[in-house]
Amino acid sequence: MTWEEAVRQLRDTPGQEALVRWCFYDDPLVEAARRFRDSTEWRATRAWLPPPPGRALDLGAGRGIASYALAADGYATTALEPDPSALVGAGAIRALSAEADVPITVVEEWGESLPFSDGCFDIVLCRQVLHHARDLPQLCREIGRVLKPGGVMIATREHVISRREDLPAFLASHPLHHLYGGENAFLLAEYEGAIREAGLRLKASLNPLQSDINLYPTTREDHRARLARQLFLPRALVSDRLMAFIGDRMKAPGRLYSFIAVKPAAG
Repeated sequence: MTWEEAVRQLRDTPGQEALVRWCFYDDPLVEAARRFRDSTEWRATRAWLPPPPGRALDLGAGRGIASYALAADGYATTALEPDPSALVGAGAIRALSAEADVPITVVEEWGESLPFSDGCFDIVLCRQVLHHARDLPQLCREIGRVLKPGGVMIATREHVISRREDLPAFLASHPLHHLYGGENAFLLAEYEGAIREAGLRLKASLNPLQSDINLYPTTREDHRARLARQLFLPRALVSDRLMAFIGDRMKAPGRLYSFIAVKPAAG
């Protein structure tokens, strides 16, 4: 199946309505995009971004929900999406831009060879993108190339495995991989190494419990309360430090991490 066909089948499968909504695959697209901008995931993402105005690249933009959020927040936004699909690709982004009356420039290319000049973006946002890379180090080099000195790369909700042997278990559990075969995951060291080798300074590798970015549609407070019950502790004693400690020790194949990196200023 194509990615579009896989998403259509998911949307048509009884009992998957909640997953479709959590993934923002529902229509009308403009309502899904507005809901994403209001989500705890986007609020946590926004906290890592430099304030607008500025130029932002949404790399691997899908149907454009993050492009919409960037543009609506005041950034001059370019969406890079190679899939032309009117449901999950460039066609959907153009329709969203027109319906929402929010300017988004759409470019249909792959991330490993970005058609942009050096140092032209203040932000490169990759939402659920790096784990799809055909060449992860090359993709990160291109991100580093097009960022301005001082610019920020944020890669969110990336699948992490502890051992290469864990990949089949993750792929077997993914709700769409059996349909279109396009999922993947990397070791944490592979993500961090590719980012650093691209000349970027890694500011944070956020483990599954360190940010609402990774936890949506639940939140850190939901998990803090759950941990308090499991550990028979008052909620106030489940500190951020304890949550980070537990998150670092999670081993579930495909668990979500997010990465924030900065291109060092020239000189």
